[in-house]
Amino acid sequence: MRRTVLFIAMSLDGYIADQAGGVGWLEGQDHTAETADFYGSFVRDVDTVVMGWNTYHQIVTQLSPSNWVYSNLKSYVITHRPLSSLDGIFFVNTEPDQLIKQLRQEPGKDIWICGGAKTVQPLLARDWIDRFHISIIPTLLGTGIRLFEMLERERKLKLASVQESNGIVELIYERRA
Repeated sequence: MRRTVLFIAMSLDGYIADQAGGVGWLEGQDHTAETADFYGSFVRDVDTVVMGWNTYHQIVTQLSPSNWVYSNLKSYVITHRPLSSLDGIFFVNTEPDQLIKQLRQEPGKDIWICGGAKTVQPLLARDWIDRFHISIIPTLLGTGIRLFEMLERERKLKLASVQESNGIVELIYERRA
């Protein structure tokens, strides 16, 4: 069965976006320094990306409006909007846990949960995130969109790896059995 992997960045105080939904703060401590490419090594084991509408909309309108940055991945966008699928981008009106249940049964590499919080929460509730790649950005936002909300029960994790580059710390955790 395919693994479900959360690969995401958050502020030191646990936010994935500021109050207005912005991510302009996603950078290391020195904007002139080079930062390691955590994404490049991560994406080699992935062939599918899942995201909510807000994440998709931010990518195509702000972060990369001229080209789809995940063209080499099968992309699923969870939305209630009646949109026709594009080349490699599938707009689905389903709950995140139902989509992941289906995708995990199909052959392929890991499934990347790209964002946002509304997509992550139902998967956490079902304990369907197998691996967590969390990049901690050296910023305290104080308010915004939290990555983790309340859970009905705790989840035990095992630290698999820690990397640091330009003040960004990437923590990789796996579920404990």
